[in-house]
Amino acid sequence: MKLAPHLHRLGNDIVACHLIDTDEGITLIDAGLPGHWRDLQRELHTLGKSVDDIRGVVLTHGDTDHLGFAERLRADHGVPVFVHAADADRARQGEKSEVSFKPMRLAPTIGFFSYAISKNGLRPHYVGKVNEVQDGDVLDLPGSPVIVGTPGHSRGSVSVRVPLAGALFVGDALTTRHVLTGRKGPQPAPFTDDPSGAMSSLDRIAELPASWVLPGHGAPWNDSPAKLVEAVRAW
Repeated sequence: MKLAPHLHRLGNDIVACHLIDTDEGITLIDAGLPGHWRDLQRELHTLGKSVDDIRGVVLTHGDTDHLGFAERLRADHGVPVFVHAADADRARQGEKSEVSFKPMRLAPTIGFFSYAISKNGLRPHYVGKVNEVQDGDVLDLPGSPVIVGTPGHSRGSVSVRVPLAGALFVGDALTTRHVLTGRKGPQPAPFTDDPSGAMSSLDRIAELPASWVLPGHGAPWNDSPAKLVEAVRAW
């Protein structure tokens, strides 16, 4: 789905990843769930493009609902996958700290896991080889993605700024739809390793220029990062 010039979304408010389309090729931000491969193919067809136009996948962190089809692109099509060094093991091997399912409501939680099952999310495909990035890196990919360290959800969580699209991709640094409660609107994300650290990272997000803020779960935010952070802090 096209959101703005150069900016497209795959998936929905439960799980989403994003595509940056440029004359130089395509950059993907996150890779959703394995079953989002079909969504990717449909979007590429709409654009008159193919997998051969994808130059790289940038992961906001190494959780399985963001790895999706990244390994398929890497292994079958030679597309490089980028992740922060602190989340490299998580992306390659599934390293994950203890997860809390509080707060939660039964129906939304069942809905989240049902959707994940429908997209083959219970059979994660870890990434065999990753390219490690650091805070402040500007990647040589279409749109020149800028890496902004926003640890908390995981040690290596990053936000990715793409000035060409006026977009800031925040992964699970925050959410606009809580997958376990169904509550809509800006709020802290669930399954966060270090909630205090995640709240501190909001300061970095608030200072960045963008007209779109794209979380991995929930509706896109078509306003400034500062206003979104203000809403999360007021939650």
